[in-house]
Amino acid sequence: MLTADKIFYNGQVTTFDTLPASPTALAIKDGRFLKVGSDHEVMKHKGAQTVVTDLGGRRVIPGLIDSHMHIIRGGLNYNMELRWDGVPSLSIALRMLREQAQRTPAPQWVRVVGGFTEHQFAEKRLPTLNEINDAAPDTPVFIMHLYDRALLNRAALRVCGFTRDTPHPPGGLIEKDEKGEPTGILLAKPNALILYATLAKGPKLPLEYQINSTMHFMREMNRLGVTGVIDAGGGFQNYPEDYEVVDRLHKEDKLTLRIAYNLFTQKPKEELGDFKKWTQLVKPGAGSDHYRHNGAGEMLVFSAADFEDFREPRPDLAANMEPDLEGVVRHLVESRWPFRLHATYDETIERALNVFEKVNRDQPFQGLHWFFDHAETISEKNIERVKALGGGIAIQHRMAYQGEYFVARYGKKAVEQTPPIKKMLKAGVPIGAGTDATRVASYNPWVSLYWLTTGKTVGGLSMYPPENLISRLEALKLWTLTNTWFSNEEGKKGEIKEGLLADFAVLSDDFFKVADEEIQDITSVLTVLGGNVVHGDGTYKPLAPELPAPMPDWSPVRHFGGYHTKREVVRFEDLAAPVRTCCAVHPSAKTSRMTLEEVFLDWSLGCSCWAF
Repeated sequence: MLTADKIFYNGQVTTFDTLPASPTALAIKDGRFLKVGSDHEVMKHKGAQTVVTDLGGRRVIPGLIDSHMHIIRGGLNYNMELRWDGVPSLSIALRMLREQAQRTPAPQWVRVVGGFTEHQFAEKRLPTLNEINDAAPDTPVFIMHLYDRALLNRAALRVCGFTRDTPHPPGGLIEKDEKGEPTGILLAKPNALILYATLAKGPKLPLEYQINSTMHFMREMNRLGVTGVIDAGGGFQNYPEDYEVVDRLHKEDKLTLRIAYNLFTQKPKEELGDFKKWTQLVKPGAGSDHYRHNGAGEMLVFSAADFEDFREPRPDLAANMEPDLEGVVRHLVESRWPFRLHATYDETIERALNVFEKVNRDQPFQGLHWFFDHAETISEKNIERVKALGGGIAIQHRMAYQGEYFVARYGKKAVEQTPPIKKMLKAGVPIGAGTDATRVASYNPWVSLYWLTTGKTVGGLSMYPPENLISRLEALKLWTLTNTWFSNEEGKKGEIKEGLLADFAVLSDDFFKVADEEIQDITSVLTVLGGNVVHGDGTYKPLAPELPAPMPDWSPVRHFGGYHTKREVVRFEDLAAPVRTCCAVHPSAKTSRMTLEEVFLDWSLGCSCWAF
């Protein structure tokens, strides 16, 4: 009998494998699951050198896999960014902004780059320009809200060179006051290029700091139970230049996530040239189980790009979309490159499918994995067309952040199937889940799992009827087992099964038992990648390798960390005056610090004031 390198026992294991009984223990050897079974069965593989860990009865799940996020670009910038992900109050967000502005040295900026929505705040609004300027009178501030707007303070307007004479860029708007001076609001109408381009004016971190930043972002994902990511490329993410950091970490065996990366074309009218060059440089699957190439997209051609800003009308795509897309897809199919395509609206999907079916008639796809990303308004007819072509659909929880805007434009009835998840599953199309982090929605997978199972936005709006909701087990499957199709790694990971890569997470709370509203606050207390501990919390913290402090020393990550949870402690004086008054009559206000859970308890005891 083989001896295990490591054994984890006394857990409640969700495997997605067909086992006769619910396992409680795992044995691992050479980075793979050796035995999955009862404590008694697994302990037979214990040897003198086997490291044994008690899971304390906690829920164990396969490591989560995000089928669409921007980890490579996000990692380069993570340490520079002040994250408002999960922050429940604008007053807290502004306090964070004020503190960060005071410690950020010139010429650096304070950047809040997506991952939040105004609807998550108790105040249900964005900060005013006056509030931003008061919080940071001298340090440039750039705040991007989804992909609809950016808020700049006066210092940022100066360093970016925006004046009364600056023209509006194509697809964007620089808001100006009655005197013709820029106010500090940049609007995507509907093209987000104005937001991208302005953000790109800010200073970058040096290479050493980018390496440190990427390590911290990966560890943040590990903290949430994520062990795998499919990187969907992104604007201003050039290949191979902007992949130097992740390449180096891979060569030094420092990746704590398995990353499959897609290549995203960067210049309009030069897309086919990009892909012809790249198909000569790298082949799909090239790399290792930790870092591998995954094909083309999510941008294939710029003329096919629709935009997910539901504050704006759906954009009509250019007439040259079909010939542009056909040339690229023909080359990809001929080169046997898997591909993905960003498509928010059914109208975009309809036109893209016309191209795909035309190419397929001449050059059969023959099992080539291709898929649409997003597909919020896809029709049943087009779901069937995707299935007929052997494609898949990767869905993200963007509606959890933009549902209110969708309802305002299209109505409550229209939002009920955005996307029609149950219809997709019934059709038998491969479906995978992800976040589209970091600039639109947050990278927190538990927000996605909350959205999938409750149909609610982070602002509390109920969007979906029961017939478009899925069970917690089905949702978890979309975040693990089925996501392996999207990186051509079926049978390698995504489930806890003997012989597969030993990736799993031990949860802070049982996903299958907590109340709906508590799903968003789940984290991992122990995350294991290939049998190696990459994150530990509480009693498991000593098992994880120590991470160098965030660089530079003014990094927001040093002071605020990543995703903000309700368990975090906030200062009583940071609450708005009406809430301090209401809370003062309750026992939790006897101390100068309270948890947000205690604040919410105060409200539940009779406070009528819901303004933070």
